Amino acid sequence: MGEETENSPAPARRSWKRPGGRWRLAVVVLLVLAVALMLIGQFLRVPGLDVFGTDVKDRSGPAVLKSVQDLSRYEGAAGTYQVVVDLEHDARLLPDAIRGTRILYVASGSVASYVEFGGLGDDAVTVDADRTEATLRLPHARLADPALDPERSYAVSKQRGLLDRIGDLFSDNPASEQAVHVLAARRIGDAARESDLTSRAERNTAAMLRELLRGLGFERVTVTFV
Repeated sequence: MGEETENSPAPARRSWKRPGGRWRLAVVVLLVLAVALMLIGQFLRVPGLDVFGTDVKDRSGPAVLKSVQDLSRYEGAAGTYQVVVDLEHDARLLPDAIRGTRILYVASGSVASYVEFGGLGDDAVTVDADRTEATLRLPHARLADPALDPERSYAVSKQRGLLDRIGDLFSDNPASEQAVHVLAARRIGDAARESDLTSRAERNTAAMLRELLRGLGFERVTVTFV
C-alpha cells in the first residue's frame, strides 16, 4: 500500500519567492516615511503655524572665565560692515535636489582699529628741557579681529538636497552655519583692510594725545607713526 504507482500524484513542491520584491517595498516605505518626516518638520517651522505650542527654557550654565588679558591700547576707530555670503556645497555625480546645500546669509559685523601702547621703548616719548614740547613715536594702527553681530545677521534662504534634509533629522548639529560665519568674518576683515580705517585710527589717536598733553601744559606736541 505504501508504494507509489505511475498514476499517483507527485508530491507538492514548495515554491520560494525571491526577497527582491520585499526589499523594494521596504525601501519605498522608508523613503515615504523620510519624506513625511521632512514635510512635517517643514510644516512645523512655518511662521505663525505653531500647532503644538513652544515653550522656551534657558538651561544654559554660567559663563566660565578662560583667560584675562590687560589691554594697553587705544581704539581710535571702528567700522561696521555688511556682507552677503552665498555658500554652496555640491556633491559629485549627484544632482543638487539629492545631495547639496546652498545658504544665502546676510552678515553684519564690526572691526576696530587700535594703536598699541604696550612695549614702547624709552625713546618713544621725548620732552625738551623746558617741558613745553613733546614728541611721541608710536607704531602704526592695527586691525582687531572682526566681530559678527548675531542680532543683525540672518539667513535669507537655505537650500538642501533630500539626503541632507534626512541627515538633519537624525543629526545632533543640523545645518551647521560655522563655515558661513567663518567666511563672513573673513570677508568683513578684507573689507576693513581695504578701507582707510587704520589711517583714521591714527589721526584720532594723535588728536587725543595732543589734547591730553596740551592739557598738561605742553605747548607743542608732535605725534609720528613709525
